Amino acid sequence: MITVNSERCKGCGLCTEVCPKKIIQIGQHRNSKGYYSAECVDNSKCISCTMCGVICPDCAIRVERSK
Repeated sequence: MITVNSERCKGCGLCTEVCPKKIIQIGQHRNSKGYYSAECVDNSKCISCTMCGVICPDCAIRVERSK
């Protein structure tokens, strides 16, 4: 399961490219800095691979395994 801190995200799209399940996309809403931030469209398909969190240059993504 991933959580994106939309205020830290600059919408670079690196996470969308690296996600093996292709469940991350750039959203339609701007954050307070004017950037469109990333969002997870289906957390139930997340395999907690952490690739999105590792590649994020802004440390805006937190990955957690569901219990």
